[in-house]
This record gives sequence, structure tokens and C-alpha cells, in this order.
Amino acid sequence: MPHFMLKGKFSQESVKALTANPQDRRKAATAALEAVGAKLKDYYFAFGDADVLVTYEAPDAATAASVAMTVGAAGTLTSVETVALLTMEEAMDAMMKSGKALKAYKPPSARRASR
Repeated sequence: MPHFMLKGKFSQESVKALTANPQDRRKAATAALEAVGAKLKDYYFAFGDADVLVTYEAPDAATAASVAMTVGAAGTLTSVETVALLTMEEAMDAMMKSGKALKAYKPPSARRASR
């Protein structure tokens, strides 16, 4: 199953709720993911440009998009970014395919084509 990472920034309301009532958000994330056929892998709090990083497996990109829409619609996060992840085996497959494509691909040339 494809892997994805969701990065997000908590809304001010979410931060207030979490500081007033600390809670483990993995249970809520697991429920939302399972509702669309996805599976939570890891859930991290972070600091910097993201407050939360979640890695999960989903059947396809449309399912991953639905996860982002869910947390966006709920108002939990003010920004959501979904990143498709590749296992090393998938990355190796991509590298091999790219090597084949590079043999067939002709990049633009500064030379003017003859007529």
C-alpha cells in the first residue's frame, strides 16, 4: 500500500484545546484513517514549520487527499501538506525506470533545428 506523510500546523483553537486538555491524538488519527481504509504508521509532534507529522499507508492518492480534506474541514490544522513517500524498493524501481527513460528522452537544445 502507498505511504504518505501529512505535515500540518495546528490552529490556534487546537493549540488552546491541547494545552488546556493534553491528549494523545493518535486515537483520533487512527479512527479517521481507518474510516477511509488507511492505516496510521507514526504520529509525531514537531516544532518548526510543522506542529505535527503523520505517516500512514493509504490505498491511493485520492484517499490521501481525503485525509487532508478531513483535517482541513475539521479546523484542526491551518495548513496541511501531503507528501507521497516511496519505500527504498519503490525508489530503486523509479531509478531504474528513469534510467530507461533518460535513454529515450531528448532534452531541449540550444541549437536551432534544421528545416
